[in-house]
Amino acid sequence: MKIHPELQTIRDYIRYAVSRFSEAGLYYGHGTENAWDEAVALVLHSLHLVHDVNPAVLDARLTKAECEVLSTLIEKRVTDRIPVPYLTHEAHFAGHSFYVDERVIIPRSSFAELIENHFEPWVDPENVHSILDLCTGSGCIAIACALAFPDAIVDASDISKDALAVAKKNILRHQVDDQVTLHQSDLFKSLPAKKYDLIVSNPPYVSLDEMEALPKEYLHEPSLALASGKEGLDCTVKILKKAAEYLTPNGVLIVEVGNSEEALAEKYPNIPFTWLEFQHSEGGVFVLTQDQLKQI
Repeated sequence: MKIHPELQTIRDYIRYAVSRFSEAGLYYGHGTENAWDEAVALVLHSLHLVHDVNPAVLDARLTKAECEVLSTLIEKRVTDRIPVPYLTHEAHFAGHSFYVDERVIIPRSSFAELIENHFEPWVDPENVHSILDLCTGSGCIAIACALAFPDAIVDASDISKDALAVAKKNILRHQVDDQVTLHQSDLFKSLPAKKYDLIVSNPPYVSLDEMEALPKEYLHEPSLALASGKEGLDCTVKILKKAAEYLTPNGVLIVEVGNSEEALAEKYPNIPFTWLEFQHSEGGVFVLTQDQLKQI
């Protein structure tokens, strides 16, 4: 990897990365929204520095080995369009850090805001004793729920063995292995007969047309975790048909469907979906009670 001798400090490499990213017209959406934030995330993490590092450190000179690492990673981001979290193996969700690689999608769900608010007013936190996370992927939602509800038992399922291996790594990282149990299951199929106070899911919901138009960055993510049929509703429809059986009488189902919101509302015009509003994300998340689900 070619090293530019004129680049000597941390600040130099951040500036250089911003220029390269902007010139290449990269797509952002895996934890950052612009070239500057992307460059800062990549450079600081690669040097094992925190994001709020003392600005004086930015003028520290780098070693040859550090320059080689940064040059390689910047080039991979530009040439191969690999998202930064896959390069650093770190993603942030709901105030926590998670290990990620290309076996799982990169956490970016609207659920973070809901978890931080303990899902109020849709549930009474004191009455949440059991939680199910369908399509858990990296385990970020299940683990964040466990940390937010320390007295609750959390089951997390995914159809992918590879994803569950990553989730296990994160469960051990956050020391919630006594609280979170993993299940390999195609949605509800292999789960034990059990009732939950809260079922959450960020399932695959990308439509066929959207899959064909995805930026190159998203092609590094497992398509199994993204694609969900022509309208992006295949997984969600299956969840809607079975969820009532797994909820307690006062339980609720909360599902993220992203841009498939309109298609879902059209498919079930008589179902009273409550679509949630968010301060820091776009939404596409609905809530249904057990009674409402029984209408399906």
